[in-house]
Amino acid sequence: MRYRMKDGCLQIQESSAEDTGADRVICVFGLEEAKAAAADFGLSPSFLAEAFENRSTRVECHENLDLFCIHTLAHAGQADSFSTVFVFLQRENLLFACKEPQRVEAMMERIRRDDKADQSFGRVLCEFFNILMEKDTSRLEGMEQEITSLEDEILLNRQKVDYVRRIIVLRKRLMVLRRYYEQLLDVFSYIDGNENGLFEKRSLRAFRILAGKADRLYHNVLGLRDYVTQIREAYQAEVDINLNTTMKIFTVITAIFLPLTLVAGWYGMNFNMPEYQSPYGYPIVIAVSLIVVAACLLFFKKRKWF
Repeated sequence: MRYRMKDGCLQIQESSAEDTGADRVICVFGLEEAKAAAADFGLSPSFLAEAFENRSTRVECHENLDLFCIHTLAHAGQADSFSTVFVFLQRENLLFACKEPQRVEAMMERIRRDDKADQSFGRVLCEFFNILMEKDTSRLEGMEQEITSLEDEILLNRQKVDYVRRIIVLRKRLMVLRRYYEQLLDVFSYIDGNENGLFEKRSLRAFRILAGKADRLYHNVLGLRDYVTQIREAYQAEVDINLNTTMKIFTVITAIFLPLTLVAGWYGMNFNMPEYQSPYGYPIVIAVSLIVVAACLLFFKKRKWF
């Protein structure tokens, strides 16, 4: 899809052969389409192929060209998957290249329908990043609610459920988001430097506002990560408490039966004891055993050991 910028407005260019005069051109291509159209932008296909091979988030400054490799988050579903978008910015051309150009085309359509007749390459890129981050606040609010619900389950639900897996998944998702916003902040920092002078002052001010929003989202992610860490510690404490309770029960049972084991061992010896001749020997041993059990239970109850 090709667009031209005329009198500050973004318009669809019907064909590449259309005479644009002094108009500046914005194009959205797939990766292979971008290589085929590289000559139209003064770029070599080998340069584009080399740029597409390196998919790490980065900013490269060439002569009269800024190259941005940006990871965008997919908002569908719960998975935080990445989609890479390459942006080539020149004085007269702005090229977007990605594996799924339909998403970027939808963004360009939203920008084109904007009735503000003051668009520039800088403003278009600013709106592009703004659309990328528009759902991030609700995304983090949803994750916060998910973490809060998990905390309630851990502290209030007495069922024997293993929450370790859910905690690990949350930590991994937050780690992905933390790295994503760190990379965005690096990109905004480069744009603010404006090494090639391709951004006007008004666009730079807008990018500073976006950088502030990205910084707030970044710190929100750090706060949620600390929250998950606290929940993990609370879950571990709950597991330890349950284990201590179980061990306490076994300790009480062992303490009660230990005197009885002594009595059983004493009278299990093969000696001719006087008690064997008494008709009351057996009932006396039973009574002593019951008294020992009752005394132990009373002692443990008084100490609140169970």
